[in-house]
Amino acid sequence: MPQNRKKLIELFIGNLSNVIVHQISLAATDKDEIASKYKKELETSLSISKKYREKINPKNYTLPEKDIGYIKTQVSNKTISELRKRISQGYKNIDLSLINELVDKALKDTNIV
Repeated sequence: MPQNRKKLIELFIGNLSNVIVHQISLAATDKDEIASKYKKELETSLSISKKYREKINPKNYTLPEKDIGYIKTQVSNKTISELRKRISQGYKNIDLSLINELVDKALKDTNIV
C-alpha cells in the first residue's frame, strides 16, 4: 500500500488540523448554538483522523521520525493558515498561541508521538 500512504498522510493532516481549528474556535465562542456545531465537527474530524492513522501504520507501531516531523509541521501550518483566514473574515477571540500545545496533544491522542 505504499502508493496510497502519501495520500493517507495528507488526509490525516487535513482532518487533524481541522480538529485543532475547531478546538480553538470552540474556545473563542460564547454562543451555545455555534459551540455545539464546533464540538460536533471536532468529534467527527477526530474519529476520521484516527481511522486514517490506523491505515497509515498499525497504531501499535510508531511512525518514522521524518514522517512525525512532516506531519507536525504540516498540521501546524494548515492550522495557522486556516485561523488567519478566519481572523481576516472577522472571527474574534482566536488565540494562535494555543496551536503548538494543541498540535502536540492531538499527535499524542492519535498515537503519532
